[in-house]
Amino acid sequence: MDTIDTELIRLLQKDGRASWADLAAAVRLTPPAVADRVNRLRDAGVIRGFTARLDPAALGLPLLSFVAVSLGNPKHRKAFLEVVLAEPAILECHHVAGDDDFLLKVRTGGVAELDRLLSTTLKGIDGVVRSRTTIALGTVKDDAPLPMPHRKKEKKGGGRE
Repeated sequence: MDTIDTELIRLLQKDGRASWADLAAAVRLTPPAVADRVNRLRDAGVIRGFTARLDPAALGLPLLSFVAVSLGNPKHRKAFLEVVLAEPAILECHHVAGDDDFLLKVRTGGVAELDRLLSTTLKGIDGVVRSRTTIALGTVKDDAPLPMPHRKKEKKGGGRE
């Protein structure tokens, strides 16, 4: 990736619907050249896709929670992950270091729905020995683009500063 690819990624994180023409003007290339670069970034797996950002509350999912889960034995991991992958309310699942094994990001319609998810779905999985739930009272930041690496400028003669 060069500085132009990095700038294209930064621009697409701000507006995934930007036109080839707008992107091309921003990086001083032709629209076909920009399309080729973006397609190469997608083919390389740098860009995983384009989606719409939705308002969870407007869709009836105002409650954001984080659930830390501990398994009693690694042999229970496969069954746990199968349930996690099948449950739409679980938005993210991270294998973590520390006192717990996994950290889940969960969106539900309210406390009763969260209670069902915890009591029936998660605690019903063999091997789950503990869960700790934190309910978000508000969100200050949730749309941060990934930080882009800072590239050193090249000196004349091919060296780097």
